[in-house]
Amino acid sequence: MNIAIVGATGNVGRKTLEVLEKKNISFNNLFLLASSKSAGTKLNFKDKEYQVHDLETFDFTRAKIIFFAAGKKISEKFVPMASKSSFVIDNSSFYRMDPDVPLVVPQVNSYDLQRINKNIIANPNCSTAQLVIALKPLHDLFKVKRIVVSTYQSVSGGGKAPMDELVEQTKMFLDNKKIKSKNFTKQIAFNIIPHIDVFSDDGYTKEEIKMAKETRKILDEKIDLTATCVRIPVSVSHSESVNIQFEKPFTLKQVRDALNNFDGCKVIDERTDGGYSTPIDAEGKDDTFISRIREDKTIKNGLNLWIVSDNLLRGAALNSVEIAEALIKNNFYGK
Repeated sequence: MNIAIVGATGNVGRKTLEVLEKKNISFNNLFLLASSKSAGTKLNFKDKEYQVHDLETFDFTRAKIIFFAAGKKISEKFVPMASKSSFVIDNSSFYRMDPDVPLVVPQVNSYDLQRINKNIIANPNCSTAQLVIALKPLHDLFKVKRIVVSTYQSVSGGGKAPMDELVEQTKMFLDNKKIKSKNFTKQIAFNIIPHIDVFSDDGYTKEEIKMAKETRKILDEKIDLTATCVRIPVSVSHSESVNIQFEKPFTLKQVRDALNNFDGCKVIDERTDGGYSTPIDAEGKDDTFISRIREDKTIKNGLNLWIVSDNLLRGAALNSVEIAEALIKNNFYGK
């Protein structure tokens, strides 16, 4: 079995390599693919150098599983070709809402992998992935009715260029230099921006609409969700303030136990100074951290949570590799 990574030189591509090395998945050959500009670059994997190949000229039949980590336009152009002969795990938004393509977080809805029709599996938006992994055990017990979520998303969600710009702007701010944003709609250093992706006619951004649609597709079509997505001056890890209304009553002990016993969740909820998770705490870790667990006493069966996760891992690379693991474990569901 051979594996390929499209966009291997980018943030998510490199992180996928890291996860593959940790997971120790057995395969014969590894092909690293990127644009012609990056072709010839060498990346290390398990103490061995691999040369990056030009995506445009690669023969997709050489790989059994292909991770796409290069953006919507690349997926739109190349996934149809790659999926003719290979299983594609796509990190972009292009196929997420396609009714014939499963949108999967393995701990939440791995059963959807049994209905692969096009050899394509979509990876959800990073903010959605960490949300549904915390919601799943609670939904199973108490039935989620409505969610109000405000996100605090790191700049790495936009790629390497925004990460570099945050550092650059921070230096300029401290040196009292004039800042002109390149990858943001406003200054990001020492500021927050309540705007991720483009606006729709109703005033919501595409990022906010994605969260609602993807959560319903992954977890339950009957869930109502409204979101406000905010970019903050943090390099890695997304945070979310989540207000949930359930159909059934609950106790806080039941909530904590359900979350602690669910694969991928870790409760850090001490009601003391520092007894909660922050973006730095989550960076580089596989778990989704849940803190500030408390009842919302203004509504019936209401709960408040604070959720933090490494967006490059949980929301992208780790989730993709776990999808691959599920495919391999189940012998590609007989295909």
